[in-house]
Amino acid sequence: MQPFTYFISDLHLSAQRPDISQCLFHFLTTQAVQAEALYVLGDLFEVWIGDDDNSEFNLSIAAAFKALANQGIPIYFIHGNRDFLIRQKFALQAGMTLLPEQCVIDLYGTPTLIMHGDELCTRDVVYQKFRRKARGWWWPRLMLSLPLALRRKIAENGRKTSKKNHAGLTMEIMDVSPEEVTKVMDRHQVNQLIHGHTHKPAIHQLDVNGQAAKRIVLGDWYDQGSILKVSQEQIQLLNQSFD
Repeated sequence: MQPFTYFISDLHLSAQRPDISQCLFHFLTTQAVQAEALYVLGDLFEVWIGDDDNSEFNLSIAAAFKALANQGIPIYFIHGNRDFLIRQKFALQAGMTLLPEQCVIDLYGTPTLIMHGDELCTRDVVYQKFRRKARGWWWPRLMLSLPLALRRKIAENGRKTSKKNHAGLTMEIMDVSPEEVTKVMDRHQVNQLIHGHTHKPAIHQLDVNGQAAKRIVLGDWYDQGSILKVSQEQIQLLNQSFD
């Protein structure tokens, strides 16, 4: 079998969707064990309020990833817009290595930029303003200093506000900006980009400064169970079954 690497994102795990959790457990124990590496490109959880939230559910997810890591499969994690408060404590529990928000890897000889992708949606001005605050130094520190119960309430209110705001946005506004995609790829000097966030799995052919390029988008796990399998010769977008 040719060596390959898996990429997943936007699982949005929560105790309210045990079908997605079971699908993940099945993937980790049957498919991911055959890979050279696993990359999780953000929004692993529906919401993450801090590494001190040691619920049975959170610990079960960490244990499942740790079991894979203990079999010698490296796991890499990039923060999403739902779980940017994940810190080193959870990463250690899950056997993951935290990566910067934009990271270039050597993917079978092809320099590839990987990210969650929310920073590419520059037409959503309100969200980008919040993102700059949330990724700053003071806001996460303030949030994590609050009692766990209060953080949970703030997160619930935040999700309600987000859904209300998104209801008035067009798909164009919530999708990536082509100009930002080109700018980011040019900055990192790559012709291949992998990201999630938009829940619109596809392999896009594009042009970056006169060079043929690819933008590969991962799907979510609410309905699609989307995974990306990459080897030296093939790129495959696949779906997992929730049955």
